[in-house]
Amino acid sequence: MERRGQTPEDYLKRLTPSTKLADVKKLWEIYARPHQIPASDDWLMWLLLGGRGSGKTRTGAEWIREQVTVHGKSRIALVAPTFHDAREVMIEGESGLRNIGYQSERPHFSPSRRQLKWPNGAVGHVFTAEDPDGLRGPQFDAAWADEFCAWTYPEQTLSNLRLALRLGTNPQLVLTTTPKPVPALKKLLAAKGLLISRGSTADNEDNLAPTFLSAMEEAYGGTRLGRQELSGEYIEDLDGALWTRSMLEAAYTDERPDCERIILAIDPPVTSGANSDACGLIVAGLRGEGRKAKAFILHDGTVQGRSPEGWAKAALSLARGWEADYIVAETNQGGELVSSVLNMLDPSMPVRNVYASRSKAIRAEPVALLYEQGRVAHCGRFMPLEDELAAMGTKASNHSPDRADALVWAVTELMLKSRATPRIRQL
Repeated sequence: MERRGQTPEDYLKRLTPSTKLADVKKLWEIYARPHQIPASDDWLMWLLLGGRGSGKTRTGAEWIREQVTVHGKSRIALVAPTFHDAREVMIEGESGLRNIGYQSERPHFSPSRRQLKWPNGAVGHVFTAEDPDGLRGPQFDAAWADEFCAWTYPEQTLSNLRLALRLGTNPQLVLTTTPKPVPALKKLLAAKGLLISRGSTADNEDNLAPTFLSAMEEAYGGTRLGRQELSGEYIEDLDGALWTRSMLEAAYTDERPDCERIILAIDPPVTSGANSDACGLIVAGLRGEGRKAKAFILHDGTVQGRSPEGWAKAALSLARGWEADYIVAETNQGGELVSSVLNMLDPSMPVRNVYASRSKAIRAEPVALLYEQGRVAHCGRFMPLEDELAAMGTKASNHSPDRADALVWAVTELMLKSRATPRIRQL
């Protein structure tokens, strides 16, 4: 059935009276966004990672409704962090099981028995992650588990739930949750037979209060919390990483300092082209001296797919725009070519060449220590840069950390080397 390129109203207009009742049941497939419909049926568990208000609850409830009314599933497990969560969100909530579908098909809820009963005889049993052993004994042919990352005993509860899914020919489990960097989610993401979908709060903008999204973006946009709670991203600290996410979050400042020195650091690519490494371009400034000195990351102007002349022009444009005192350029990749291209385009811009005699991770260690000491600040939300920093020292990064390497050169130059008095700008 087509789900895209038409509105629900367009679809309804084409239905005849004799088919309308049956086909209206398919309207969820039209209203739903792509991540709210399983991409295939070949899965044991379907994990939907979504931001707050992204439609996770509606997705889980609609899937259960379909299993009961269309596929004949008759024994359903419903698992929430607490019984209150199950009742107020999964069952009685605006998008819960008792508020979707035809009135005549909606289940009756018995709180004392913690049980839902549909008119066709299907029964849903409510469990909580506070009592994993409550899932020992019962058996089911379908299950919906909500807010997995908020469960008290996630691994034990999930294990018992999966063991209880042993009825029918294809028992399946849907998990809906806002992601958090908890060990249980990390383990779940590596499970076999797992289908993963992702959704953000912005995806569901039409169904949210007009001011909600703008207010949340203003308050949390670009932060780790915002990426997790609004964008539904799974962000964790990697084993061996030199920077933790909390360190990077603590580095953010809305201060716009009057720096005594400003530089542009370049980490040049070996090749050019769309698939080449990026050219890391980081603008940084220094304020204070000695132990009171502090570095400020002012701008990430990294570019990709440029020729040497292309990224050199971009670098010089940034340096002039930020009134940089000079440019720091790594020469390991291009040797004297880097400074030669820059000098050819603008002989008036001072260029200082630096050469890496140690690995990126070793060079980054003292810079990461400065972050721990609170001596480096980010004057903006530089998410791609932060992602590279959070992977430094690990095997997680599958590409060259050009932004991070340029930052390391910049902070090293400003904070870890003694330099003569910078040139005086012309006023």
